[in-house]
Amino acid sequence: MNTYISDIRLASHQLSGTQIQTPKDLVLWMGAMQAQDYNMSKWAIGIRLPGYTDKSVEEAFNRGDILRTHVMRPTWHLVSPENIRWMLMLSAEKIKASSKSRDRDLEITEELYTHTNRLIEKILEGNNHLTREAMAKELKGAGIPVDNARMTHFMMRAEVEGIICSGPQQGKAHTYALLEERVPQAKSINRVESLAKLAQIYFTSHCPATLQDFAWWSGLSQTEAKEGLEAVKYSFIPEVIEGQTYWIAPQFSNVAPVASSVHLLPAFDEYIISYRDRSAVLPLDHQSQAISSNGIFRPVILQDGQVIGLWKKSATKSRPVDFSFFTPSKVPLLNQALQKLTSHLSVL
Repeated sequence: MNTYISDIRLASHQLSGTQIQTPKDLVLWMGAMQAQDYNMSKWAIGIRLPGYTDKSVEEAFNRGDILRTHVMRPTWHLVSPENIRWMLMLSAEKIKASSKSRDRDLEITEELYTHTNRLIEKILEGNNHLTREAMAKELKGAGIPVDNARMTHFMMRAEVEGIICSGPQQGKAHTYALLEERVPQAKSINRVESLAKLAQIYFTSHCPATLQDFAWWSGLSQTEAKEGLEAVKYSFIPEVIEGQTYWIAPQFSNVAPVASSVHLLPAFDEYIISYRDRSAVLPLDHQSQAISSNGIFRPVILQDGQVIGLWKKSATKSRPVDFSFFTPSKVPLLNQALQKLTSHLSVL
């Protein structure tokens, strides 16, 4: 039954073939792609879009075709310009609530947030894209005491309130931009519509998935997640598997079994991280190897939709990648996996 689930997920995640042609459309399809490791998030796009390289993915990012901001659980995600505002509307209050205790420790009040938001808006206006370090210097110059922790909170608050988003890269450095200048205004949708839209996107691009999986991925409460699913469930096929109800988009209900595929998934890939229950693709016996105790999702080797080991960039030029397999019998796959890696190696 795990193979049945993984075959469909390989298709819905665009890993077993895709008609999508651009990073913008891929991120639009996925809804949000976790991206605290920026290089790995580019890899996540590249392995799903044949022919794309690190350079071409980054060019799309620099154009603003895809954006990087704090949304949902919260953590960094890649999102599309079309979705960023209503997604922030859904998650903003939860993100703000999650930081209240730390805000008190850092002596950050709502009044101070209002003040820094206005300063940040003024500093960046006129397409003035600045790095975090440059922003810190500007805030210090305006009399705001800042350190690394306070800057994290100031910038994340400005993100979740829809004031700023990612700007183009300056070399390897990230910049911030005003959302109003980066993304054209779009017709707003209400909370009920937003919940339904998020559910539609998730259960299409991540199926088969359960209500609990959706709640985990979205950061919504169980009640909110259920409300979103109830609004769109008529367009999905429910299937009970080992006592759990999974929802499947009709276009993936008759996916053919995947024959001999190998993928090198990046750290924090949606294929692994976007489910509360990952046992259908990652055996429980090996989850502690693939996911650290502090929540770091390591790069994994995928064979026919199942995680069979880990990979990482090697320190030696003669062997660009190191592999470790959960089962020694999987070692013969190394050459095939290396071939899969070659066209995307520049992402690292």
